[in-house]
Amino acid sequence: MADSQVEVIEGCRLPVLRKNQENEDEWPLAEILSVKETAGRKLYYVHYIDFNKRLDEWVTPDRLDMKKLQFPKKEAKTPTKNGLPGSRPGSPEREMRKNLDQTLQTATAPSRGKTVPTPKRKADPVSLAMQVSPATPVSTLSASVEVSQASIYPVARETNTFTPKAPRDDHEPLASVTTNGTARRLMPSQPGRKRKANCVGTDEDSQDSSDGIPSAPRMTGSLVSDRSHDDIVTRMKNIDCIELGRHRLKPWYFSPYPQELTALPILYLCEFCLKYLKSLKCLQRHLTKCNLRHPPGNEIYRKGTISFFEIDGRKNKTYSQNLCLLAKCFLDHKTLYYDTDPFLFYVMTEYDSKGFHIVGYFSKEKESTEDYNVACILTLPPYQRRGYGKLLIEFSYELSKVEGKTGTPEKPLSDLGLLSYRSYWSQTILEILMDLKSDNGERPQITINEISEITSVKKEDVISTLQYLNLINYYKGQYILTLSEDIVDGHERAMQKRHLRIDPKCLHFTPKDWSKRGKW
Repeated sequence: MADSQVEVIEGCRLPVLRKNQENEDEWPLAEILSVKETAGRKLYYVHYIDFNKRLDEWVTPDRLDMKKLQFPKKEAKTPTKNGLPGSRPGSPEREMRKNLDQTLQTATAPSRGKTVPTPKRKADPVSLAMQVSPATPVSTLSASVEVSQASIYPVARETNTFTPKAPRDDHEPLASVTTNGTARRLMPSQPGRKRKANCVGTDEDSQDSSDGIPSAPRMTGSLVSDRSHDDIVTRMKNIDCIELGRHRLKPWYFSPYPQELTALPILYLCEFCLKYLKSLKCLQRHLTKCNLRHPPGNEIYRKGTISFFEIDGRKNKTYSQNLCLLAKCFLDHKTLYYDTDPFLFYVMTEYDSKGFHIVGYFSKEKESTEDYNVACILTLPPYQRRGYGKLLIEFSYELSKVEGKTGTPEKPLSDLGLLSYRSYWSQTILEILMDLKSDNGERPQITINEISEITSVKKEDVISTLQYLNLINYYKGQYILTLSEDIVDGHERAMQKRHLRIDPKCLHFTPKDWSKRGKW
């Protein structure tokens, strides 16, 4: 449908033909990111607006709808100060207003660490009640629940009962805790309290300084990508195909492999040391010299054919860098630092007669001030949708249990990562709630803190999951949980399909105190 008289340039937008999941034709709006000519024919690299970047592709002219072509708008350039982007020439009036604003802010803003008395409504303590029954109206629930506890009372099931515990003092009010997941039902915010911004999709530490000069990388080793510096090169996939063992992978995103390798039709990787090579002959020659049949590092878990290896980013730097390069092909929200020293890598493998084949991995900081127990997490595409993603997540929380900490993944999560974590959190929390037994007809009780301690899931993630599942209701001055039969049946069906689980008895892991180890 392309009109040869009209030249399509980079930045143009127009509908492009593609197949959807049902293999039906659709014409989503797309942006032209690049144009190239091969064998006398033009090809266009397109990004489908409102679609994930992994769907970006090269298309032929006949897939373009030229009737709805939109040319890029010319933006008026703002003069810059000192040649730096994002700044404007100063003027006496602007400087005066800026100084005045700063003076007013200093005079009115309270200093950090001090409190200013403001009229507030006293926060209600959390009280959660759950009933396993067909959506019983809230009005039928008893109001005699202890105010700082979660009260669970099954109606449709006969269970043993126990005496309610005494209220705990360390429970935080639910309405004052913000969540990092998109909840179906949000609690009303209290007057005088500011709600935190949703942190899925943002990261304050990765933002630039206000003067337009990029800030230095975080010393904590965060892998959060700073999207403000995306250029046309990093927005485009640069590797066509990767051969890794018996699998051929189609990368989803840009990865900074050496420039001379990006023009190859296939990039060959050794599946044991992850070294990249330019041809099959080079790979075969390398395999005669490569002695590895498993990832370097310590094997800390083995059950059946599944093993986990712990790899120090400082001791095994080359392997860690090669792993990051491979992972970047499938992770868009993380950036790549060649300094892998601050990280530990946990590689999951599947064993057969030829060796231990990589299935996926996650990395974590040796020291995290934000309680992150995962920096990057990836299941390679050939192993996706087989339960390995949840197994990686479960293993990361098993490590947190051994360390005696609660943990949370580093934000932002990718779309697939967020789905996996929500599913894991939901199943883990529902598993605990449904295993509680009643005693003497009383309601079994549990607090949010206790759920967090049992699972090592951070308290904010517990609450965001309860909100996402739409379990939380407000009744007679307290928060209660209501589990319908649909939730229970759906959970039981999901758990029947979940065959892969971590066995804590097979984990041989001793946590290290990295703060006392100097430079590691």
